[in-house]
Amino acid sequence: MPKIGQKLRSEQEIFDELEGLCASPGYVHAIAFLCFRDSLIRYQGEMTSEDMKHLFSREHLVRTEISTLVGLLVKADIDYSLPAPAITQQHLERTEELLEELHRAMGMSPLAGVDLKEAIAKGINPFSTGDAFREAIFYSGESGYAFQYRDFAVKKYAADNAWLTSHKYLSIEEAREVVTALSQFRTNKIADVAYQLNRSDPSEWSLLPGFCFTVDELSTFSGIKPSIVGNVLAAFALAPGERNQGFRFLHDFNAANATPLLRRDAETYLLFQEYSLAEALYESPFYWMCGDLTYLPTAMFHRGQFTEAFSRELLERVFGRRNVHLNVDIYESKCKRLGEIDVLVLFGNRAIVLQAKAKKLTLEARKGNDNQLKDDFKKSVQESYDQAHECAEWLGKPNLKFVTGSQELKVPKTLKNIYIFCVVSDNYPALAFQARQFLSIQKTAVIRPPFVMDIFTLDVMAEMLDSPLYFLSYVDKRTSYADKIIASHELVLLSQHLKRNLWFEDKYDWIQLDDDISADLNIAMSVRRDNVPGKRTPDGILTRIANTSVGRLLKEIETRAEPETLDLGFLLLKLGENAVLKISKAMDVVAERARLDGQGHDVTMPLNEAGAGLTIHCNDTALASAGPSLLNHCTARKYKTKTDVKGGAKVDHWGGAKGYQQRER
Repeated sequence: MPKIGQKLRSEQEIFDELEGLCASPGYVHAIAFLCFRDSLIRYQGEMTSEDMKHLFSREHLVRTEISTLVGLLVKADIDYSLPAPAITQQHLERTEELLEELHRAMGMSPLAGVDLKEAIAKGINPFSTGDAFREAIFYSGESGYAFQYRDFAVKKYAADNAWLTSHKYLSIEEAREVVTALSQFRTNKIADVAYQLNRSDPSEWSLLPGFCFTVDELSTFSGIKPSIVGNVLAAFALAPGERNQGFRFLHDFNAANATPLLRRDAETYLLFQEYSLAEALYESPFYWMCGDLTYLPTAMFHRGQFTEAFSRELLERVFGRRNVHLNVDIYESKCKRLGEIDVLVLFGNRAIVLQAKAKKLTLEARKGNDNQLKDDFKKSVQESYDQAHECAEWLGKPNLKFVTGSQELKVPKTLKNIYIFCVVSDNYPALAFQARQFLSIQKTAVIRPPFVMDIFTLDVMAEMLDSPLYFLSYVDKRTSYADKIIASHELVLLSQHLKRNLWFEDKYDWIQLDDDISADLNIAMSVRRDNVPGKRTPDGILTRIANTSVGRLLKEIETRAEPETLDLGFLLLKLGENAVLKISKAMDVVAERARLDGQGHDVTMPLNEAGAGLTIHCNDTALASAGPSLLNHCTARKYKTKTDVKGGAKVDHWGGAKGYQQRER
C-alpha cells in the first residue's frame, strides 16, 4: 500500500517494474507456486464448494494476472536456477504488491483529471468510458469452462480439418485428444511433486517439475502416438526465439495466451495454466487460417456456420428438433424477403429469436479505445439485437411467411412473450457490463429485453435447465431483471437461480452478486463434463421440491406446449420453497380425502408473491364434467377477489388422482 501523501504510480511504471521482476534469476519457480496456489483445486472424495473457496478470495490471482506474469517471463531468457527459499518468498511478496498496485492504478485511471462535482452536474459518468472498462475486461470472471473450450473446438473446426491436416499436420480431434490427456497427466504429476516436497529439504522445494513434461511421457501415459503428440504440442508452443516483444503494455497482445506451451529444453515442455491451453485450442486455429489469405473466406464462413448450428443444437436438446428452426427467412411476398432469423424456437405461445455473431473484442477495445470498444459492441451485440427485434416484430403477422429450407412454419397468431437471444461465439470479457451500459433497446409488452450471452452460457443453460418449462421460466426471470442485476458473468446469475430461484422483491433498485455464488454450478458442470466426483445438480430448485406433489406435477407438465399449461408451470416456478411445500401439502390432503370418501374436494390459496391464486380440485368425475364445474368455481373466486385476469391449465392426473387446476390473478 502506498504511504499517505505518496503519489500513485502510473500503470506503465508498475508494469515495467513487474517486467524487471519477472526477469529475475529463478523467478519461474515463483510462477509455478502461484499457479499451484491459485489455479488448482485440491479435494478429497467429492469436490465441494468449500474446496473451491480460495478461488474467490481477494488474495487469489486471476488467470489474466498469471498470464501477464508468464508473458513478461518469456521476454528474456528464462533462468531455471532454483533460488534460496527466502529469495522466492521475496519474489512472491513483491509480485502480489505490484499486482495490487496495478489494480488500484487501473481503477483510478478513469478519474484522472476529472472534476467529480462538474461531472455529476453535467450528468457525465466517468466509469462509462472505454478507459473505465479496461478494469472490468481485465479482471472479469471466466465465462467458459476449460472443458467447453476443449470440446467445442471439435465442432468449431471440424469443417477445417483438411486445412489443419495439410498445414499443421494434425486434425482438430487429435488436438483435443492430446489436450485432454495432458490435463489428466498434468494433474497427476503436480500431485506427485507436491507430495514429494514433504520428503525433501526446504532448500530444494520447487513445484516447477509438476508443470513440466516430455512428448514421450505424455505419449506413454495416453497411448497416443509420439508423432501426433509432438505435432499438437509444437502447434501451441511459443516459437523458438520468440521474446514477446510486442507485449509492452498491459493490454497488448500477449503471445503467451495464443501459444501457452513453453519449451524448457529440446525435450521438455512447460505449461503453467491448463485453461490457457484449452482456450488456445478453441481460438488459435482461426488465426492460423487467417494467415492464409486464399483460405480466409472459407474460414470465416465456417466460423459463422458453427455459431448458428451449435446454438440450434443446444436449443434442440431442450425443446426438441421439431420446435427449433435454423435460418428462417421472412417473406412479405414471393419476391420480397424481409429478413432472416438465425435460430427460431416456437413453443406454445412463446418464441425465442436467436441471432448469432462471431465478432470478438479487439485489442484496441481492451486497451480502452472508447470508439473501438463501442464499435466492437455495435457489431457484436447491437446489430444482432436490432435484427432480432425487427424479426420479432414480424412474428405472427398473418400476411408474412416464415420459411426454413422448403418448409413453411406455422407461427402462432398470438404470442405471449418473445425472447431475444444475442449470442457471441467467443469469450467476450465484461459482456454483461457492456450490455448494461451500451445496448439500446426497445421495450414492448410482448418482446422482452434481450438476453445477451456467449455460446458457453447457452450450453450451461441447456445442460442444467433441460426442459422447456424450466428453461423458459429462467429466461423470463432473467430478462425481467435485465436492469437490476449486476454480476461479472452470466454463470453467477444462473447459479443463483438454481440454488435460490431468481426472484427479488420490487423494493430493490439493483442487486449485485459475487462470483463465489457460481461455485456449486462450477462443480456440477465439472461432474457432468469432466468426471469430477461431486454433486451433478446444485441443491436448490431442481432438487428440494422434486419429490413433492408440486415437483411431480412440474415433471409431468414441463415438456407440454399448451399455453395454459405453460402459464401454470411459470406460476409454480415463481413461488418460494415454503409456498411450494404448503401447496404440496394441500394437494396431498385433498387427494387423500378424495380417495377415502370418493367425494370431490378442493382448496383455494392466494399466491401473493406470484400475483395470483391457485385452486386445486380432486375427484373421480370425468374431466368433461369436472372441468366446467371447476371453471364456474374459479370464475366466482375471480369476482370475489376482484382480479382482472383468469386462466387455466388442464392436467389429466397427478399423484394417482384425476384433477383440473385453475389459476387466478
